[in-house]
Amino acid sequence: MNRTLIVTEQGPEIVETQPEFAGEGDTLINISHSSLNYKDAMALDGNRGILRHLPTVPGIDAVGTLVDGTLVTVNGRGIGERRHGGYTPEMRIEAADITRVPARFSAHEAAAIGTAGYTAALSVAGLERVLYEDAAEGPVLVTGATGGVGSIAVQLLAARGFEVWAVTGRVDKHGPWLRELGASEVLDRAEFSEPGKPLQKARLGGVVDTVGSTVLANALTQLRWGGVATACGMAAGNDLPASVLPFILRGVQLVGINSVDTPNSLRDAAWQLLDESLDINAIRTETVGLDGVVEMGRRVLAGEHAGRTVVEL
Repeated sequence: MNRTLIVTEQGPEIVETQPEFAGEGDTLINISHSSLNYKDAMALDGNRGILRHLPTVPGIDAVGTLVDGTLVTVNGRGIGERRHGGYTPEMRIEAADITRVPARFSAHEAAAIGTAGYTAALSVAGLERVLYEDAAEGPVLVTGATGGVGSIAVQLLAARGFEVWAVTGRVDKHGPWLRELGASEVLDRAEFSEPGKPLQKARLGGVVDTVGSTVLANALTQLRWGGVATACGMAAGNDLPASVLPFILRGVQLVGINSVDTPNSLRDAAWQLLDESLDINAIRTETVGLDGVVEMGRRVLAGEHAGRTVVEL
């Protein structure tokens, strides 16, 4: 039978696929792959801040083919949150919500990239768009560097000529891998985890932040004049205990990255950036079927997994 992973009031379960799981839209995608993101792990855990109603099929990524064989992806757009997502064999969605996958990527590779890689590309593109020329000479700090977004951001930034400093809670374990991705320095997360002075030594040209809260606040205080920080995540919290001093005295900028509702022009630019600069072999990837998704989600929430997880349907 065709199988679907769905979250009900009783938790996640694999069931026989029903027509309504595909949702509504003018275009049919035959889904071959999805991925497991932090949001998906939260959804599998029953987090009602992610799932707006139950039952819902998780999966904020969907990769598959149109009826003419074109390989496409849907990233965000509310799938796996406001409507059924990618852990099911078919999806109906509006054509305007679909992105054509660049020709050099396979379906498995597009799923490995997924929302994480697409968000990393949005972050790098956002930083490049507004970064002051002199500030660009300074290093770019990537927080949460072992996660899906952070690790891909490290590789993309290095490929595009930036000096990259990566932040992780396990320098001893993950340092060698992050250096392989292109980081010139690997810093301990503890350096950024406690409240600091409102204006610290200006040493950073940019920041790609994936965790929020005090970590982002400290990073902002270390930006050089005209430096830019992008913010796309809140794993450490949705608060920002920061001062206005870096903004007023150093002219820094904070750019928000919303992967769910991004306009098509910015989506296309992000995928073009991935096509130009991503080393697909640098993505640390595990592949699971639907049977392995729940356990992998538990590992993600426990901080026991680094890199990306592809879900094969």
